[in-house]
Amino acid sequence: MTERVTRVAVLGSTGSVGRSTLEVIAASQGALQAVALAAHTSTAALKRQATLMRPRQIVVTDPRAAAQEDWSDLPRDIELLVGAEAMCRVVAQSDVDVVLSAIVGSAGLQGTWAALEAGKTVALANKESLVMGGPLVTRLAKSRQAQILPVDSEHSAVFQALQAGRREEVCRVVLTASGGPLRHRTLAELAHVTRSDALAHPTWNMGPKITIDSATLMNKALEIIEARWLFDLSAAQIGVVIHPQSIVHSLVEYIDGSVIAQLSPPDMKLPIHYALYWPSRRVSVAEKLDWSRAMQLEFSPPDFERFEALQLGLQVAQDGGTAGAVLNGANEAAVAAFLAGELGFHEIVPACRQVLEHHNFDPHPSLEDVLRWDRWARQEVSRWVCT
Repeated sequence: MTERVTRVAVLGSTGSVGRSTLEVIAASQGALQAVALAAHTSTAALKRQATLMRPRQIVVTDPRAAAQEDWSDLPRDIELLVGAEAMCRVVAQSDVDVVLSAIVGSAGLQGTWAALEAGKTVALANKESLVMGGPLVTRLAKSRQAQILPVDSEHSAVFQALQAGRREEVCRVVLTASGGPLRHRTLAELAHVTRSDALAHPTWNMGPKITIDSATLMNKALEIIEARWLFDLSAAQIGVVIHPQSIVHSLVEYIDGSVIAQLSPPDMKLPIHYALYWPSRRVSVAEKLDWSRAMQLEFSPPDFERFEALQLGLQVAQDGGTAGAVLNGANEAAVAAFLAGELGFHEIVPACRQVLEHHNFDPHPSLEDVLRWDRWARQEVSRWVCT
């Protein structure tokens, strides 16, 4: 019997996760097929991907970027679509089985929402979808009988480890953090961190925004919030441990004291592969651990004073409501300001805290409210930067 092909729409195909996804699809020997690719402004890279992967459609969500590109050499059997609305139409099409949501930041929420509304399986690499709209997104998935499968390495690890027991037997989840490139810096030294310092991640090769989040540990704060909604946990059930080797991706502790961990080299192709083939396991192109070589695995508790983003993550996971949208919007704006040389590294998290503490918290926002508070938080950081 011929195996059914899984047809995948890749949102954010030109980013680091998107590129790894296309590697997994290319190595699948036809079991996976990229039927649609979407990017925001990286039109030349998208065109190269389209020529190689031959999807049915490609989408450029930024109309200006699409207008500036020469599409005359795009293969004629590939349809070019423009705008975020076109992306939402594509993910809802009947011949799309899985939507890999890998657009970075709050911009990824729109595609995730459209895919879930259409009842699709979403392989979620865009943590902001759940940070901003956790209860709304999970409620939508349930109502449309859609599935959310985690692609973040930490949440994929939790997802796998949770299969070792029943939910009522779970004591807590522990997310591992590499600690980023600045884990040994003192509070005083963090005030003098440069752009190149913060972008020099020791184990992961990621885009600039995510790399800066790793340096502030805001990425772990956002992952705490994501885990709270993805796995229906309380904030008190989520912990963080520093693990610089990035081999143990997360742990689940059960009520009897057993701790189940998922281990693999720091290679995003493995969690992507797992999500696209779930519930099966297949041979993958991801790097494997070499058990013939000695290795040491280190674990240490995080310093909440030096990396106060973790406290913000736990607070927002507990509060819910509009807090996630505000924290995420403020952080995206603050990171952009740092990368532009307008804000010091040590000012990123305090700016987020100030904005979070001064917003009018709403415990039960609508999607429109979430998006409005996201815009407000960005504007507040811009004001904060200018004063």
